[in-house]
Amino acid sequence: MSVPASRRAGAGLLAHLTTTSRQGTHQTRQHATRFYQHRAISSATRLHQQPSNNSNTTPPTQPPAPKNVPRTPTPQTAASQVKPANSNNGALSPTPDALHSLTDGLTDPPPTLSPDEKQVDWTRSYHGLSSSPFTAEQAAILQAELHPDDIEVKPDGILYLPEIKYRRILNRAFGPGGWGLAPRGETIVTGKLVTREYGLVCGGRLVSLARGEQAYFDPDGIPTATEGCKSNALMRCCKDLGIASELWDPRFIRGFMREYARELFVEHLTTKKRRRHFMRKDDEVRWPYKEVPAGGQAGQTGRR
Repeated sequence: MSVPASRRAGAGLLAHLTTTSRQGTHQTRQHATRFYQHRAISSATRLHQQPSNNSNTTPPTQPPAPKNVPRTPTPQTAASQVKPANSNNGALSPTPDALHSLTDGLTDPPPTLSPDEKQVDWTRSYHGLSSSPFTAEQAAILQAELHPDDIEVKPDGILYLPEIKYRRILNRAFGPGGWGLAPRGETIVTGKLVTREYGLVCGGRLVSLARGEQAYFDPDGIPTATEGCKSNALMRCCKDLGIASELWDPRFIRGFMREYARELFVEHLTTKKRRRHFMRKDDEVRWPYKEVPAGGQAGQTGRR
């Protein structure tokens, strides 16, 4: 009786141990599975959060933008729209679009007077024109004969009076400040010429109108050409006052050229071109020309 009982007891103990071992193995497997799952999730999280230095890593793809969706314009400030030009010392310089070319005109119209102003608008008015003659003393100064020493000869044989001497005659007749040139319009700039109309005002009344002109060879010379245009208009206005009227008299011109001027041939020192040249007898040939003999000039002279 004792043996079977011990066998049954041993068999029961063995069954209990087997069941306990199976339960422990199952729990151990569950714990191991959970551990490896947690470790894999943690590793993936760290890889996603840390920046990768590998240039071959493919960035996460973005979902494609929907088609035919209008884009909202991004507001831009005024500073972001300005394109800074190349400058020295960090200073901004105007862009080429902001620069004004002198060949497009000077944009200098005469000032427009308001109706309430009492002064004369010389851009349109003919106030005082031929209202009364000048005094006998003023007329004598204006119509005085020119001294031969005041007359100059251009290389092409044209006689002229330097513009400063027109101003001196007007100053003697009306006094400094007693006369002036009033522009009658805007300066016109063409490809090679500057022109503008002026009115000569003496003693508060209009005396004469004339349009001056002056050629230029480079856009940088346009400001100087505007001054020459004004002097040319003054010379033409002074014709109406009788100043230097001899210079438009053909007989006076021929007599002056015969007595005070001479004709010769000159050669350019650089280009070696020869041409006919006129000058005063008491003057001399200046650089870059030199006087050459008159013989054998056919086909060697330049254009006049």
